Amino acid sequence: MEADLGRMLVARFGTSDIAAVDRSVRRAGPLEVPVRVHVLTDGSQGALTDEEVKGQVSALNDAYGGKIGGVDTTVVFKLKGIDRTNHANWFSDPQRLEQRFKRALRHGGPGTLNLYTAAVGSDVLGFSTFPQAYRKKPVLDGVVIDYRAIPGGRFQHYDRGYTAVHEIGHWLGLYHTFENGCRPPGDSVDDTPYEASAAEACPVRKDTCPQPGDDPVHNFMDYAWDDCMSEFTAGQGQRVRAVWAAYREGRTEADRGQAARSVGRDR
Repeated sequence: MEADLGRMLVARFGTSDIAAVDRSVRRAGPLEVPVRVHVLTDGSQGALTDEEVKGQVSALNDAYGGKIGGVDTTVVFKLKGIDRTNHANWFSDPQRLEQRFKRALRHGGPGTLNLYTAAVGSDVLGFSTFPQAYRKKPVLDGVVIDYRAIPGGRFQHYDRGYTAVHEIGHWLGLYHTFENGCRPPGDSVDDTPYEASAAEACPVRKDTCPQPGDDPVHNFMDYAWDDCMSEFTAGQGQRVRAVWAAYREGRTEADRGQAARSVGRDR
């Protein structure tokens, strides 16, 4: 995926330098992401209210806007619609039936975030596609989270809405902070220190690699509890904006490429 990103950036901007691309695209102002939320239910469970959905979008804007900690990535999420679908099988088995409900419900092009809520489970709280996947299977593009992992949800320690923050990070092109362990290029972001393994629960400090810096245990792209997540870095913000310019801004469904998918937030 990194080689493909480099080729895309060179083709569009004449360079694969993410910082240089970011300087160019930032002149346009904040990156606004329209959001379509698809609430799956089984008729009795999962029927999130409009206020609960709005609370999740607010949590996204707080996290990506640096209001909890870290930097303002200049990514802003705008809620454009909410729909609800009563379908017991889709609701209870979203990983296996992903293609079916996405084909029926998805709206918009590569620049529209389709966020689905269902009973994903407590072992895997959510899953997402990466930007590169859109060109091959645009219908699968989007993010799925467990309806109990929203702000105020029933999953203890995962009740601040940061499952969506994390999975949408993948949708925007970010890897886990522990990607590749202590081996270069890590997560391909210069200002997130190398990390040999994912953070668990709520560690005070962790340093698992010989390179400088403690593990980024409070980063939204790690696996700590929501209680302990608080930040994105400037480098992650740069990467998000450059990846958006490469894959999501002005792209068409006729484009072709390789599929990619992330299953994340393992407990």
